Amino acid sequence: MIGRIARDASNVGGRFDGYTSQAETEKKILRDVFAKGDAWFATGDLMRKDDQGYFYFVDRLGDTFRWKGENVATAEVADAITAHSAIADADVYGVSVPGTEGRAGMAALVLKGELDLRSFRSHLARLLPVYARPVFLRVRPAICVTATFKHAKSGLASEGYDPSLVEDTVYFDHPAQQAFVPLDRSLYKDIADGRIRL
Repeated sequence: MIGRIARDASNVGGRFDGYTSQAETEKKILRDVFAKGDAWFATGDLMRKDDQGYFYFVDRLGDTFRWKGENVATAEVADAITAHSAIADADVYGVSVPGTEGRAGMAALVLKGELDLRSFRSHLARLLPVYARPVFLRVRPAICVTATFKHAKSGLASEGYDPSLVEDTVYFDHPAQQAFVPLDRSLYKDIADGRIRL
């Protein structure tokens, strides 16, 4: 979502005062978007429009990633994941996979019961399009949060799905087996070397 910045400073509703840092302010301004000389404030919000023309907030753009040519909103994927009876909480983020464009979906899960991976995979297939389904699952004892109680995903994303970096159990949605399987070093190498294509 973007908002038009008025050229007339007396138009209070169209004014964008920005941030204390001029460099940060400039990062949020888009210029010459629809006409030469116009300026728009990039809110960082992702919206969607329904069939009746109503707009709805979906997520912050920082909480999205692109996979298979589609934008994936992490909040929508997390909602679908936590709708499963065995999941207490989830963090969703994108991870880099060698030889692919964008980022594959990965979910860090906190369980509240035993997870049947087959039923969980069917659950995801019912609720999410193929491009939004997590390729990797990481089972954790708890979700890490910041001092302001926001989910801290950056550390998880930087560790990715590499078994040498991740102490938690990681599963991979194996395309040939059509099932989540434990990710070991051999399977990780097959993915990294492109022998398994995502």
